[in-house]
Amino acid sequence: MSGNKESDGGWRKFLWNSEKGEFLGRTGSSWFKIFLFYVIFYGCLAGIFIGTIQAMLLTLSNYKPTYQDRVAPPGLSHTPRSEKSEISFKKSDPNTYDKYTKSMSKLLEIYEDKVQVDETKYEDCGDEPQYYKDRSTIENDKSKRRACRFSKSWLSTCSGESDPTFGFAEGKPCLIVKLNRIVNFKPRAPANQTLPPSIQMKLQPNLIPIHCKNKANEDADKIGEIKYFGFGGGFPLQYYPYYGKVLHPDYLQPLVAIQFTNLTLNEELRIECKVYGENIDYNEKDRYQGRFDVKFTIAS
Repeated sequence: MSGNKESDGGWRKFLWNSEKGEFLGRTGSSWFKIFLFYVIFYGCLAGIFIGTIQAMLLTLSNYKPTYQDRVAPPGLSHTPRSEKSEISFKKSDPNTYDKYTKSMSKLLEIYEDKVQVDETKYEDCGDEPQYYKDRSTIENDKSKRRACRFSKSWLSTCSGESDPTFGFAEGKPCLIVKLNRIVNFKPRAPANQTLPPSIQMKLQPNLIPIHCKNKANEDADKIGEIKYFGFGGGFPLQYYPYYGKVLHPDYLQPLVAIQFTNLTLNEELRIECKVYGENIDYNEKDRYQGRFDVKFTIAS
């Protein structure tokens, strides 16, 4: 019993020694010195960290990425999107394609003519492909740029105006395609000899053309005619470059609508679409860099 009392007394004395005025074996001045040391130590670490972050922020621009030497050419995206790039529906059942048409209608909301009436935000950029529009450089001019108008009516039967099902009800689905935004990127029109023979005769100056075809050789006779709608059926250069969200907040990407008018029903058909430009490359590891492929399965 006496041993337990001595043990209990030792712990109590360690926690608080009233004779020496120590708490956990240290006096108040000793605890204060340790606390002060760690305040200064961690304060210096925090100062170094904050200073490093501030130095890095000084190298960044509010208007454009500081380093773009490793930026890949733009991706090519399409609407409607789907899991695993597979679009499957039954043309006689609206419920099977309703999600696709809704996503296309939502995309085209900002392309309504009534949205683009403000002359301080939008401007007409011509009705045919033209060279890059001179809007000065970011370094010389920090004012906001006006956006080129793009009317969804240019997408013809894929605009949703005459056919709100975008061709899905007839088994002639549309895709709406755009090049992803890259600040200051200027796509260059391709040389004629680099294009597939089927589009060499249709090549227009100042236009980035797009072309779709069957991905599997055995599907060549199952795809049918493919129609292209939009500004010359490609991406006109006067819509580039894009100056970023701060200087180009109302920017409208040019669109191309692609309609597959005679796909074979009840078949899995994989189609590949590519854009062609001198500075647009493709990467086997990135299926959306300058191209995409999509699988259609249409039931009657």
